[in-house]
Amino acid sequence: MQQLQSEEQYETLKNEGKHIFLFSADWCGDCRVIEPILPEIEAEFPEFTFIHVDRDQFIDVCAANDVFGIPSFIAYENGKELGRFVSKDRKTQQEIEDFIQGL
Repeated sequence: MQQLQSEEQYETLKNEGKHIFLFSADWCGDCRVIEPILPEIEAEFPEFTFIHVDRDQFIDVCAANDVFGIPSFIAYENGKELGRFVSKDRKTQQEIEDFIQGL
């Protein structure tokens, strides 16, 4: 999974291609729980590029996108938001896959 490097990169990626942004943080226990399953999920959905957004490093991006709970996912295709799975609740592999399949 690629790591977001700048707010400008976020805007570029959001507007070009199909991306799923994972909002997370090092201290987030629920984020650590899903970490081992993320490579499998990425492999299952190769049409998307997955981007990790560190909530602490990019708090302004989180606020601008109404992401107040983590882990959270927002999917975009060429600037259009396809969907979001945004909450503070722990997410299962099945829930994440169902979200992506429903896009």
